[in-house]
Amino acid sequence: MIRSICLILCLFLLSSLGGCGGKDHGAGTGDKQVIVSAKDITMLTVTSASVAETAELVGTVRAGTSANVAARIPGTVAELRVQEGDRVARGQVVALLDAQETMAHAAVATAGIEEARRALNEARSRRQLAVSTFGRYERLFNEQAVTRQEFEIRQNEKELANQGVARAEARLNQARESSRAAASMAGYTRVTAPVAGIVTSRKVDLGSSVFPGQPLLTIENEASYQLELTVPESLSLKVKPGLGVQVSLDALDSPWNTRIAEVVPASDPASRTFIAKIPLNRTGIRSGLFGRGIISLDTRTTSMLLPRTAIVEQGGLTSVWVVPQDNRVRMRLVKIGRIKNDRAEILSGLQDGERVVVGGMNRVSEGVMVK
Repeated sequence: MIRSICLILCLFLLSSLGGCGGKDHGAGTGDKQVIVSAKDITMLTVTSASVAETAELVGTVRAGTSANVAARIPGTVAELRVQEGDRVARGQVVALLDAQETMAHAAVATAGIEEARRALNEARSRRQLAVSTFGRYERLFNEQAVTRQEFEIRQNEKELANQGVARAEARLNQARESSRAAASMAGYTRVTAPVAGIVTSRKVDLGSSVFPGQPLLTIENEASYQLELTVPESLSLKVKPGLGVQVSLDALDSPWNTRIAEVVPASDPASRTFIAKIPLNRTGIRSGLFGRGIISLDTRTTSMLLPRTAIVEQGGLTSVWVVPQDNRVRMRLVKIGRIKNDRAEILSGLQDGERVVVGGMNRVSEGVMVK
């Protein structure tokens, strides 16, 4: 029993001595200072500068000139002569309607003219007879061959005949107006394009029943597309016509510079936003495309800018490598704002005159000495 206890104590002492020997070995070697040459990295001394203020806005492409081609009479679509994407000229026939009721009204109106013309001829014949009879009785009355009563009867017949002719002429004029209106309505069976442009939407099919005012097609003028940017209320006094703007559309390869043509003065009460309109003189554009615009405002702001490559983003944190006066690299958390042309705006975390590593990022780490 005593021998066993002694053996255990000996093993424990040996283990302790081995542990102590390992610790002394580490202390003897010590940590080695890591040094990087200033030639292997690129440092930038940051300073604040006055730069032109910009605003990046988004919007949608709209057609400056757009027309909904609608039916003017009830009927059925008998023929569609255009499809979506077709170009049309102003006045070109784009659809035909089958409107039997309208055509029937036109036929009735034409027949009404003939009936009114016959009635006018009959009235004129009666007037001619009445005038001739009155003349004869007038002579007889002057010769005292007929009584005054007989004379006045013929005189009244003449006046009634004149009134009959006037009424017949009025009915004929009314029939002509009705016929012209009916013919005009019948002409609405031929649906024409009110503007020149491209068909962007077809809302009916062959055989569809339509009613007056129902849209059949949408035509947009290709030469008048514009980007409508949504301007927040906070920028309403800064965004003005004539300001330069860099426009980019996802559907096109590269952005281009142009100017704001119009700012709608009234705001949307629901969203508290305004609309800035920018003409797009480019091909391959369609309404509904998404677009962006970077507007160069007339105001300037003081900003501190760093190359985008100097920004380190890791674990949801944004930081940069700073080289203080002691030349030991330190990681510094920063807050960035807008990023434009591969340069990031530093809102907080740095002061003027501090040195920041912008090149050779793979050679630095926390505590590295720069010499």
